[in-house]
Amino acid sequence: MKQMKKKLIIKIGTSTLTAGTNRISFAVIESLARQIVELKNSYEVVIVSSGAIATARQFVEINGYHKNVDSKQAMAAIGQTKLIELYDTIFRTFGLNIAQILLTYRDFENPVAIENTRNTINKLWQVDYIPIVNENDTVSFEEIVLGDNDKLSALVATITEADLLVLVSDIDGIFDHNPHLHPEARLITEVTDLDSITSCIEEKNSTLGTGGMSSKVYAAEICMQNGVEMWIVNGQRSRYIMRAMKGEIPYTRFHRTSNQ
Repeated sequence: MKQMKKKLIIKIGTSTLTAGTNRISFAVIESLARQIVELKNSYEVVIVSSGAIATARQFVEINGYHKNVDSKQAMAAIGQTKLIELYDTIFRTFGLNIAQILLTYRDFENPVAIENTRNTINKLWQVDYIPIVNENDTVSFEEIVLGDNDKLSALVATITEADLLVLVSDIDGIFDHNPHLHPEARLITEVTDLDSITSCIEEKNSTLGTGGMSSKVYAAEICMQNGVEMWIVNGQRSRYIMRAMKGEIPYTRFHRTSNQ
């Protein structure tokens, strides 16, 4: 009898995809592909990927896109096809097939849309394709205004009944103090009660900005309410998912205890 694979959602944000530059890094996508090759024996994978606007900037500049939502949406429309083309080109060299799914938050309020999305993802897994999900920025502007896909990835993890959501970040996880201001700050490796870290997040809001730790904790809240484990892992470390799974690098794990 064929063993059931676990379900893994990987969210990778713009700051990770650009590796601290203003361009999408081929090496970052290649590193992700290499890890998925290793993971595919045990996991069905969905990638929730930001980066459409950053990709567009490599081809065009639209005046005012920093301030105007419609300009950002136009940039996203240009960049999304280029971003998927990058994924397709790089992933195919590793024998990986991809498919694109664009969603809005309204889709998660509609039971029919939820069921259709779930069925599509399951069918793509059956035919050995990796869904790559992003927000449909041309009709929805929440991600480009609020700054990240953390919430979207948590909702995808929930409707697919995923075993694990990994948020790939540019930091090891949540610290007891702001590590940018306090060199002695210590990483919180395990969170089972979100109330216990509220003060840590409040301290970081002013420095981390949109798409920062607050949005990640909100994603953790969605996951914990729905029985999905969530990790924050530093994408600047080599083989970050594989090494986190082996306990070789530090990260923050969010999960409910058995009596919660």
